[in-house]
Amino acid sequence: MNRHSLVSLRFAARLLPGLLACGLALAGHEGASVAPGPVTALERLESLRELPATPQSRRSFDVQHWITANGARVLFVEAAELPMLDVRLVFDAGGARDDGLGGLASVANRMLDDGTATRDASMIARGFESVGAQYGASAHRDMAVVELRVLSEAAFRDPALEVFTDVVAHAAYPEDAYARARKSSEIGQRQQEQSPAAIASRLFYQGLYGDHPYAHPPTGTRESLAQIKREHLIAFHQRYYVARNLTLALVGALSRAEAEAIAERISAALPAGEPAPALPEVRKFDKARHLYRTFPSAQTHILMGAPGIRYGEPDYFALMVGNEILGGGGFTSRLMDELRQRRGMTYGAYSSLQQMRVQGPFQISLSTRSDQAAEALKVIRALLGEFVSRGPSPEEVRAAKANIMGGFPLSTASNSSIIGFLGAIGFYGLPLDYLDTYLARVEAVTANEVRAAFQRHVRPDRLLVVTVGQGKP
Repeated sequence: MNRHSLVSLRFAARLLPGLLACGLALAGHEGASVAPGPVTALERLESLRELPATPQSRRSFDVQHWITANGARVLFVEAAELPMLDVRLVFDAGGARDDGLGGLASVANRMLDDGTATRDASMIARGFESVGAQYGASAHRDMAVVELRVLSEAAFRDPALEVFTDVVAHAAYPEDAYARARKSSEIGQRQQEQSPAAIASRLFYQGLYGDHPYAHPPTGTRESLAQIKREHLIAFHQRYYVARNLTLALVGALSRAEAEAIAERISAALPAGEPAPALPEVRKFDKARHLYRTFPSAQTHILMGAPGIRYGEPDYFALMVGNEILGGGGFTSRLMDELRQRRGMTYGAYSSLQQMRVQGPFQISLSTRSDQAAEALKVIRALLGEFVSRGPSPEEVRAAKANIMGGFPLSTASNSSIIGFLGAIGFYGLPLDYLDTYLARVEAVTANEVRAAFQRHVRPDRLLVVTVGQGKP
């Protein structure tokens, strides 16, 4: 599952109690027009006050794992509650593997279902539609993902898997389809060039990562896309869409034997190949920098941050709880309280901590009126400096942990969300019991651990600042 889906799920989980509270307040507001009946009965639901004290549910995830005959890593969770099968293929074939041709991984992934040696795009679409299957593909900096969702009954599952396997293993990259894809990409590039938020994001990654592969946008640039030819796509597919470069996740109403047969079927259609080489380490960010781009907008977009952590870091849970308090927890966070609630300088101010194969970015983001940008930067620096120096209070830590733990059951409530976790567990080499131990590890975090983790990983005096707006603040 990607990072934005997880955030949305957790935010929804936190938002619902707030909506209920708003409804109760309105029902009891003096002078409010209140309809008789069930709505007013909400005022008498005393049990709502007890919800925060309710113990968090602990769902067990029996993650099974094996390696196929030609080297693909498989993770499987049997879920008999629904007659569905979710398949997620995660290849180490993201934008970090573009090798100087920015956008190559993205185009190669997007064009998988544009035709094979035996099926054109319309045949592929009909093949999925005829059995009610859903196909999807996406490429990111670290990975390329291909997904299938279909009923688990063999009459639907097997025809869908036949088309799916053909698409993944035998993509032909027809010349006419590539011409359309390139045209679409060029339109997308022009749109990004007119977006101050997109410009700021590109400057941020370039300034943060320098000559590292993470510096380049996964969607490429107009210049890099113009250099990509069909033979580049074919060569990229042959190199990276191979079994030993694949994590294969399965969730659904299947037996272990059926899951093994499906995994072998997909894996055997691919060349064994070799895994992608390790990415280079991220250079140390040892001094403050400020990059800016003039843009004719009323608002200035601000990004501030530094390289953070990779997947598997011991400090992750302490940093996650701390980030929730600093700027990841919506309206309850320190950034939102100081910059929006107290000063009215922005609609929203957020912080994020993105784990990746190597150090992903720690980032603070907001937009504000251009005449307030310099003051906003001053406030952020002061707030971050105090947070790193003194850490959060025990009360803040308790509230943050409750928010995170309260959202976790929802984020693992569906097969499609579980398979997102499985793909990440396999791809990044996380422990198989990651989901089973998640809540306990969050629960164990202390205020002292949050402070120590931030002091190890965040240096307020060594941050990159990017601003896009009317001049340099």
